[in-house]
Amino acid sequence: MKILVTGAAGFIGMHTSERLLARGDEVVGLDNLNDYYDPRLKDNRLARLTPHPAFRFVKMDVADRAGMERLFAEEKFDRVIHLAAQAGVRYSLENPQAYIDSNVVGFMNILEGCRYSKVQHLVYASSSSVYGGNTKMPFSEHDSVDHPVSIYAATKKANELMAHTYSHLYGLPTTGLRFFTVYGPWGRPDMALFLFTKAILEGKPINVFNHGRMKRDFTYVDDIVEGVIRTLDHVAESDPGFNADQPDPGRSKAPFRVFNIGNNNPVELMGFVEAIEAALGKTAEKNFMPLQDGDVPATYANTDELNAWTGFVPATSVADGVGRFVAWYRAYYGA
Repeated sequence: MKILVTGAAGFIGMHTSERLLARGDEVVGLDNLNDYYDPRLKDNRLARLTPHPAFRFVKMDVADRAGMERLFAEEKFDRVIHLAAQAGVRYSLENPQAYIDSNVVGFMNILEGCRYSKVQHLVYASSSSVYGGNTKMPFSEHDSVDHPVSIYAATKKANELMAHTYSHLYGLPTTGLRFFTVYGPWGRPDMALFLFTKAILEGKPINVFNHGRMKRDFTYVDDIVEGVIRTLDHVAESDPGFNADQPDPGRSKAPFRVFNIGNNNPVELMGFVEAIEAALGKTAEKNFMPLQDGDVPATYANTDELNAWTGFVPATSVADGVGRFVAWYRAYYGA
């Protein structure tokens, strides 16, 4: 298939593109290579993809309406994996406008492109952040997600609503994947694993929020990619049993689905820190901090729906995943 992967120079985008190329798909990778974090990391991820004869790179912002219209009209993609977004909960407190431009305006351009070029299936990145203030664990797609606690979460919820509208009006099959704390080699420098590893190696203290009582459903990137591609291959369908008198938030009469994609096994933040310390052979100096605005104390994915739809089962333990990240970090930075 000919597949558009937006955010192809990003963490998940690079790994996804590699897997698609390895199985024989043609990939057009799009990224704006912005400086939210070190662009050199993005350049080096991209350098892993560009030698492949079935890969082409397009430097463009998804918020560029005219450019996106031209791209879709010229390329005639079979399917689209939309991973480009302004990421990060904490940064959304400082620069909310960036999230509207990329995550709302940009997503609108993706939907319009898919609509007019008759794309067979749009798979897009949502986030566990949509669960916001929910406290019932594990998080389920059947739960209401109407109480976001950051503008980042609100934009991801908006994406799901926008996708449903296009599925309903135009019959565009769309599937949203709610990612749960993805980590692994080539990861983002603003994520805890990267920050902690760097600080510990440099002998600097780490900031441990919510006094270490955070829980996260840390999910290794290879497991995420497996789930993304399985989802891409299982095109969203309407649910003939959908009951509009008691509407299920995760299903629809339209060809629309949303799924949790996580490890289904939350880990306390201190346990995660201990895994990093074990992989590095060094103990961290810890600054215990309160919960930050926009953060939630725990995430925990119920992945039964995705398993039933695609056979997805996460396979990587935190100890193994952290060990692989640390090995990559030492090799990449010579640390």
